Amino acid sequence: MAHCWQQIQLKFPVRPYELYIGLRYTRAKRRNHFISFISLISMLGIALGVAALIVVLSVMNGFQDELRSRILGVAAHIEITGFDNTLGDWQKVAAESRKEPEVQATAPYVMGQGLLAYDQAVQGAVVRGILPDQEDSVTDIGHKMRVGSLAALRPGEWGIVLGADLARILGAQLGDKVTVITPQGQITPAGMIPRLKQFKVVGIFQIGMYEYDSGLALINLQDAQKLFRTGDHVSGLRLKLDNLDRAPEVARKLTTMLNGDYSIRDWTQSHTSFFSAVQMEKRVMFIILLLIVAVAAFNIVSTLVMVVTDKQPDIAILRTLGASPGSIMKIFMVQGAIIGLIGTAMGLLSGVLLALNIGTVVPFIERTFGVHFLSSDVYQISELPSKLEWHDVWVIGIVALVLSWLATIYPSWRASRTNPAEALRYE
Repeated sequence: MAHCWQQIQLKFPVRPYELYIGLRYTRAKRRNHFISFISLISMLGIALGVAALIVVLSVMNGFQDELRSRILGVAAHIEITGFDNTLGDWQKVAAESRKEPEVQATAPYVMGQGLLAYDQAVQGAVVRGILPDQEDSVTDIGHKMRVGSLAALRPGEWGIVLGADLARILGAQLGDKVTVITPQGQITPAGMIPRLKQFKVVGIFQIGMYEYDSGLALINLQDAQKLFRTGDHVSGLRLKLDNLDRAPEVARKLTTMLNGDYSIRDWTQSHTSFFSAVQMEKRVMFIILLLIVAVAAFNIVSTLVMVVTDKQPDIAILRTLGASPGSIMKIFMVQGAIIGLIGTAMGLLSGVLLALNIGTVVPFIERTFGVHFLSSDVYQISELPSKLEWHDVWVIGIVALVLSWLATIYPSWRASRTNPAEALRYE
């Protein structure tokens, strides 16, 4: 019997023979068209789940990058200030900071709270004093001007640049006079009264983030020092880096380099709650969509159970000829693995193509069906961004293959336990 089994193995054109038989079982025959249809559905389910996972994670990566670029277009990569929120020797600190090779530019700022009033409208805002030429090197506000320019913020002329939504709320336009009311009051015979100063609107910017467009106003640094009575001191120093992802490492280096009582914060600390929330949403979405892949992968279980039931006589004959239980198990694991492999490959290909062309596909769908997914009147980002991370692609592919392989274990084990005598009793 063993010699006969060896002769049969030699006749298989594909080695090992388990692979050959598994490939044969994957294709439809006269009696099992329904089983092959279920196999096709399992493949398409895995492909759909993998593609959806890749596209959704790519879109979330795109949103995260877009929001980060808008936030860091106004906020600093690194901020240096004193522990009393003032910085007296900022020129020295700026010179020392620029010695770090990864620091691209520095800019001082004076920060304060104020009420802005125009006509009958009043709105609270953050008033930031800047040096226009240096501010252009650390933020993107200069490139986001709707009207006017940062260069118009000249010392002593009391000019002000407003966010677009802040200007809309106040009803102010270019050339209008806006009154700034600061909490730093002055003592008069009538008691403490707030300080008021009129500023001329010399520019309006629009970043695309409501937080900044509705709550930020820019004035010249020297005007801010006079308005908030900081003397020669500034509130702090803003740094821009060549690589913003290395901000925590650079901040630690600067802490060692700068000898003094300085507070050094990078953007990951300043906006930790926001970016942590985005990262958490991405993880949760990954887990939720992975369930789609898991459901499709475990459809392989039902497929293989039906195949094992259908192939009972074949299994019995192979066992009678000398096939070991391990060989029978491998045959059906091969079949399930092929279903998972083809489905995963289809999903990876379609998901990557869709993620790379999301900017073309979404506008086509919007034009075809007359819908608009992200209205500019409601959302801060009106276009669907996408950033494909190959690390995500490989992780998704590996997880899908592992789930598919796990789904083959139990049906294959049941097939290997088939008793030849029982299977052939009624044949």
